[in-house]
Amino acid sequence: MNPFELLKERILKFTSPEQAGQAFVLLAGLNNFTVERCSQDNWLQIRYSVAHYSLEGLQKALVKEGFSFESSLLDRMQHALYHYCEDVQYHNLKTPEPRTKNNSQEVFIKAYEQHPHGDHLDANTAAGEVKS
Repeated sequence: MNPFELLKERILKFTSPEQAGQAFVLLAGLNNFTVERCSQDNWLQIRYSVAHYSLEGLQKALVKEGFSFESSLLDRMQHALYHYCEDVQYHNLKTPEPRTKNNSQEVFIKAYEQHPHGDHLDANTAAGEVKS
């Protein structure tokens, strides 16, 4: 997996500028995490790697601390898609890559042996019997 695919940039939309300010202070202390203020007073732009954080985990932790987010239908749908995609990427990080790159010749030889082709002799022809 390309490491750049793991880097995420998201916007957190809080219900008030005060909450955004408090969240900024809280999130600025996280390792491997970047937070910036946006032109909107109640929004924060965050950057992180899926290897370290997830949007769903961050949002749940903030809600547990008493923060609340704007939740239009579009925001909820977008966040659900982000949550799903990040979850899949995180689990794919833990899955080992298939070995086909190291033994590709062996894989193609085995696949070739399984399929009949023009040079393949059946058992009767190989034993010397000729069909007429």
